Amino acid sequence: MIVAPLSSAQAEEIVTVFCDAFHDYPVMRHVLGAGDRYDTRLRTLIRLFVNGRAFRKEPLLGIRDDAGRLTGAATMTLPESPDPPAVLIAHRDAVWQELGQDARARYEAFTAATQRFAIGARHHHLNMIGVSRSVQGQGLARALLTAVHALTDSDPDSAGTSLSTEHPPNVPLYRHFGYRVVGQARVDGDLTTWVLFRERSLS
Repeated sequence: MIVAPLSSAQAEEIVTVFCDAFHDYPVMRHVLGAGDRYDTRLRTLIRLFVNGRAFRKEPLLGIRDDAGRLTGAATMTLPESPDPPAVLIAHRDAVWQELGQDARARYEAFTAATQRFAIGARHHHLNMIGVSRSVQGQGLARALLTAVHALTDSDPDSAGTSLSTEHPPNVPLYRHFGYRVVGQARVDGDLTTWVLFRERSLS
């Protein structure tokens, strides 16, 4: 099971994996709300998230099956994340124009909730990690996390890796991988977010 770096040219493959993995994820349902065209709107939203990293040339990691199909992926923010290029700003504006200001407001409220527990030290952030539903439970997420941690641990100036989750069963799972909860906040209704942090391993 090999985790390899991906390029921005493979961003749409990552979007496809994440659309499958996060199809019913609480944040996606919350931001997009009720209505038709959910699958199309979901792809538009996740494409924005992936391009947010791809256009900045930040780490994109993936696992392929024996047929070469991407089945798992992770995207990361570097400690010194570059400013968004003009192409990303234009893309972001177009996405929110398509999805609507209500969706944008819900997303910004969610982001504000997670930022209440910002990690002060220089660190890496795991934005998204997902595995296609057809191959979940086969250890792909573990392999991706191991690669994420290796990237962070190789940087002597990084304090560790942060992430957030809105799926309660993920909290003990991430604890198993060395994360601790640094904050919890109710975003809206039944949507709760947990911010977690794993200190860089010195071994």
